[in-house]
Order: sequence, then structure tokens, then C-alpha cells
Amino acid sequence: MTSARVGDLESNSARCGSSGNVVRLKEEETWCSQFRNGSNPWMARYVYGLMFLVANLLAWVARDYGHGALTEINRLKGCRGTRYCLGTEGVLRVSLGCFTFYMIMFLSTVRNSKLHNPRDSWHSGWWSAKLVLLIGLVIIPFFIPAPFIRLYGEIAHFGAGVFLLIQLISIISFITWLNDCCHSDKNSERCRIHVMLLATVAYVVCIVGIIMMYIWYSPDPSCLLNIFFITWTLVLLQLMTSLSLHPKINAGFLTPGLMGLYIVFICWCAIRSEPAGERCNRKAEASERTDWLTIISFVVALLAMVIATFSTGIDSQCFQFRKKEIRADDDVPYGYGFFHFVFATGAMYFAMLLIGWNTHHPMKKWTIDVGWTSTWVRIVNEWVAVCVYLWMLVAPLVWKSKQQRQQQQHDAT
Repeated sequence: MTSARVGDLESNSARCGSSGNVVRLKEEETWCSQFRNGSNPWMARYVYGLMFLVANLLAWVARDYGHGALTEINRLKGCRGTRYCLGTEGVLRVSLGCFTFYMIMFLSTVRNSKLHNPRDSWHSGWWSAKLVLLIGLVIIPFFIPAPFIRLYGEIAHFGAGVFLLIQLISIISFITWLNDCCHSDKNSERCRIHVMLLATVAYVVCIVGIIMMYIWYSPDPSCLLNIFFITWTLVLLQLMTSLSLHPKINAGFLTPGLMGLYIVFICWCAIRSEPAGERCNRKAEASERTDWLTIISFVVALLAMVIATFSTGIDSQCFQFRKKEIRADDDVPYGYGFFHFVFATGAMYFAMLLIGWNTHHPMKKWTIDVGWTSTWVRIVNEWVAVCVYLWMLVAPLVWKSKQQRQQQQHDAT
């Protein structure tokens, strides 16, 4: 009897184990079938991000190592300049193909709000067709005349600016959302210490970063431009903090502290973008040689740009004026059209980074976003970020005051 029971238990456990394996296999098959059949939009965004990363790498290869191949194409003989111009045009041609692909995806998925329809399947599936489409769109621009490519390069300046603006609004929206979440009635008591600690760390990092920039990038009193950039960043940090703590606004220390981190980082990137050889940028002189640190910095910058594009693309909620409080089960998890539009402008943005925002600017190997044009783009981006943040603080007061005046005029009449 005992041996029979043991045998039954073993057979039951074996059946349970086999059934567990079957369940796992079914789950894997379901997971794979969802990806293959185009019913998993969450996974689709990672595939689009990977395709975007590959396009970035192709543009970099075309710039640094494609001079020999590009000179063999007769249509590139109209390029004004030397091999640097050929490398620049190679970046713009890859960027044009990537931009066209994501614009096609944008036009075919915009305003799609429901799952399980043809446009949802097109966004989340048909990967073989989209891979062929992307490859074809990247190859075709290499046979387009050079004047058209230069025209696209000028247009790409505007598209890259749109991308920076979208990214800026997304970052500020996230900071304000985090602040509202921490100060809500539900979390205010529990998050008080965390908010104070995070704000303190943010301000300490800001001050340390500003001091280090003075040491690294203003070694001489004659470095007036860098001194101006750093000092003005400190002034903007103080301005954001003062306005945030105004009694009528009372936004606290967290949002200006996090915004301070953002503008200090932008200022640091701007000064680092100054060309090598400037006496006030010793770090650039030290990084003029191509070593392992330069290569790592380039790879990190490239990955950071791809991640920034990816994270901004799925943040369509901050651009919706009317947010739905109740989501239906068949609503799309994120805006497909906005997602592809961000990647389309991101294609223009990575082209500008790889050519230093200047179609006639020579770029050394393993460099990204270097040149005086890049520096001023970063600085203007910093100032615009502060203006947008300050406006988001005072806009509710302005709107409330306007409504009160309208109400008073209505009561008077």
C-alpha cells in the first residue's frame, strides 16, 4: 500500500511538472505569438528603439569610416569641401532615410486610439515588411543629389529644435508630476523626509557642479564667456528657487532643485562642446586624443540620446490638454503617432549631434556634439528651459487673475 501511494504521488508530481512545463510553453508561445502577430505594443516600442539605435550607428559609420565608399558615388561629387563634407552628407543621408521611415509610421498611426484594429497591428507587427522598408529608405538617399541633402540639413536644424522642445516639456512635466505626487494628501506625510533629502542632494550636486565648472573651464580670468555661462546658470538657479518659494506659488524646494540639476547638466554639456584647442577648455584639449575614455564617452552619449528619444516618445500624456480619467480596456497604452513623431524629429537631432549642428563643420572621429554652434544651441536650450519652467509656475496665477477680472467685469455689467 505504501509503495502504491508513493508511486501515485510520483506520478502526480510528474504530471504536475509536465503540466507546469506545458503552461510555461503556452505562455512563451503566447508571448512570441503576440510579438509575431502584432498584438504587443509594449514590446514594439523596444523594437523601434533598437532600429533607431542601428540607424544612429550607421550614421556614425558613414561619418567616420564611410569616406572611401562615399567618394565612389558620382552624385556626391557636388559636395562642397573635402572628405569631412562627404562624412557630413553621409550622416544626413542616413538621417533622411530614418526620418522618412518614422514619418511614414507617424502618418499611418496618428490618431489611432484603439487596440485590435489594422493600424494597431501595423504599429505592433509586420516587422519583416518594416525592416525591408527601413533598409530601402536608408539606401535611397545615397542616390539623391547633394543640393537636396544640403536642403534637408537646413530643415533638420528646425526638426532637431522641435525635438529639444518636446524633450524639455516632457522633463519639466515629469518634475512637476513628481512634486505633485509627493505633496499630495495621500503621500505628503510619508514622503516629507524623502522630498527634503532629494531636494538637499539636488542643491548640493548643483553647487558642486558649478564649482567644478569654474575650476575646469575658467582657469583664467580672461575666460569671460565660460565665466558668463556658469555665473548665469547660478543666477537662473537662484531665480527659480526664489520664484518657487514665493508665497503665492509655494512650489517648494524639490522642483527648482531638480530643474537646477537639469540646467547645470546642460551648461556642462555646452561648455564641453567647445572645440578642442580653446585655452579655457582644458578638458577638451585632454580629450583631443582618441583613447578608451573618448570612445566610452562617445558610446555613452550615443546611448543616452537614444534612451532620451525613447523615453520622450512614450510620454504623450503631458501633451494632452484633456486627459481621460477612465481608460477603456481597448485604449492604446501610449500615443502611436506621437511616439513615431518624436523618433522622426530624433532622427534629425542625432544628425545635428554627429555633425555639430553645422553642415560644413569638420568632426573628428569618436566625437559628438562638438563646435561653437553646438555650444550655443545648448545654452539657448538651457535658457528656454528656465523660461518654460518659470511660465509653468506663474501661468496658474495669471490665468486665475484673468478669470477674476472677467468675473468682475461680468458682475459690473
